[in-house]
Amino acid sequence: MKKSTLIVLCAAVLSQPALAQQAWSLRECCDYAVSHNISIKQQENIRQQRALQLSTARNSRLPDLNASASESFSFGRGLTLDNTYTNRSTSSTSFSIGTSVPLFTGFQIPNQIKLNQLNLEAATADLEKARNDIRMQVAQGYVQILYNMEIADVAHRQIAIDSQQVARLETFVRNGKASQAELSQQQSTLAQARLTATQADNQLQLAVLALTQLLELPTPDGFTIVRPSSPVNRGIASVYQTATDATTTASLSPDAIYADALALKPEIEAERIRLSATERSIDIAKAGLYPSLSLSAGLQTNYYKTSGMHAEAFGSQLKNNFAQYVGLNLSVPIFNRFQTRNSIRAARLDRENQQLQLDNVKKSLYKEIQQVYYNALAAESKYNSSYAAAQSSHDAFVLVQAKYENGKSAITEFNEAKNNYLRSESDLVQARYELLYQKALLDFYRGRDLDF
Repeated sequence: MKKSTLIVLCAAVLSQPALAQQAWSLRECCDYAVSHNISIKQQENIRQQRALQLSTARNSRLPDLNASASESFSFGRGLTLDNTYTNRSTSSTSFSIGTSVPLFTGFQIPNQIKLNQLNLEAATADLEKARNDIRMQVAQGYVQILYNMEIADVAHRQIAIDSQQVARLETFVRNGKASQAELSQQQSTLAQARLTATQADNQLQLAVLALTQLLELPTPDGFTIVRPSSPVNRGIASVYQTATDATTTASLSPDAIYADALALKPEIEAERIRLSATERSIDIAKAGLYPSLSLSAGLQTNYYKTSGMHAEAFGSQLKNNFAQYVGLNLSVPIFNRFQTRNSIRAARLDRENQQLQLDNVKKSLYKEIQQVYYNALAAESKYNSSYAAAQSSHDAFVLVQAKYENGKSAITEFNEAKNNYLRSESDLVQARYELLYQKALLDFYRGRDLDF
C-alpha cells in the first residue's frame, strides 16, 4: 500500500471518534444528514442527469459533422470505367465528410429545450424536498433522544430516592424503629426502580442508534446531542415557561399555514413545474404536423480499379474524383397512420393527469398541516394538564415525605406519593417534547428552519 494512501486511511479512522464525541445540535445533525444521506445523493445524481439532458437539447441546434471511408470488392460481371460490363473483379475506395443543420423542425427544438429546462427545475425542487424529508426524520429522532434522556433522568432520580429510604430503614431496623418487612418492601421497590432505569437506558441507546444510522455514522459510540438543562433540575415552573414561550397554536390557523406552505414547499413547486412541462410536451407532439427543413453539405472522392485493366494512380483518382455538394431537404408530413394525432392526445392526457397530481399533492399537504395543527392543539392541552398534575403531585409528595420522615405516614403511602410524583414528571416531560416538536413542525411548514 502506498504511503499516501495509508496516511489518508489513518486520518479517516482517527477522525471518526472526534466526529462522534462532539455534542451535536439539531442543526448540525440536519446538515450532516443532508450531506451524507444516500437517498439525497441519488437525487443529486438525478438532477445532474436532467442538466445533461438540457445541454443535449441546446446542442441539437448545432450542425453535425461526420466523416466516412469505405472499401468494397466486386466479383463477376460488373461495370467498368468505360461504362461497359465485363466479367472482371473490381474494387472501390471512397472517402466523404458531411454536415447537416436543422433549419426548421416545427418548433420542436426550442420546445424541447424549454421542456428540459423545466425538468431540471423540477429535479431541483425534488432534491430540496428530499432534504426536507431527511430533516424532519432527523428532528423526530433528535426529539426521541431528548425525551428518553429525560425519562432516564427521572428513573435514576427514583433510584436515588429509594436508595435514601432503604438506608434510612436499615438504620431504623438496627435501632428497632422499623420492621424487617418494611425494609424488605423498600428494597423490593429499589430493585424495581433499578430495573426501570435499566429499561430507560436501553431505550435511550436504541434512540441514539436510530439517529446515528439516519446520519450514516459508522457507530453510535460516543455520540451525544446538545440538550437543554434538565427540566427536572430547573423545576416545574421553568419547564412550563420553556414550552410556552413560543406563539400559541390557537393564534394560527391551518389555512394561514397552508397559504404559506403553498408558496414555499418544494413538492408543490415541483408539481407546478411539471404541469408547465406538459404544455411543452404538447407543443413537441404538435411539431409532427409541421414540415421540416434541413441543410446538408459535404465533400467526397473515390478510387476505382478493375482487375486486368489500366487504372490511374490512387492519388490522381482521388484528385480527379473530388466533388462537393450542398442541398436542402424539405419533408412535409401528409399521413403517418394517425401517429401525430395520437401523440398530441396522449400529451394532453398527461397534462390532465399532472393537474390531478398537483391537486392531490396540495390536498395531501393540507391534510398534513391539519394533522400537525390539531396535534399541536392537543399537545398544548396535554401539556397544561400535565403541568397542573405535576405541580399537584409534587406538592403532595413533599407533604407525604415530611409526614413519613416524622413517622406519621406508612411506607406504602410514601411510595404511592413518590410514584405518582415521578409518573407525573414523566408525563410532563413527554408532553413538553411533544409540544415543542409539533410547534417546530408548524414553523417548518411556514418556511422556517427546524429548531428547538
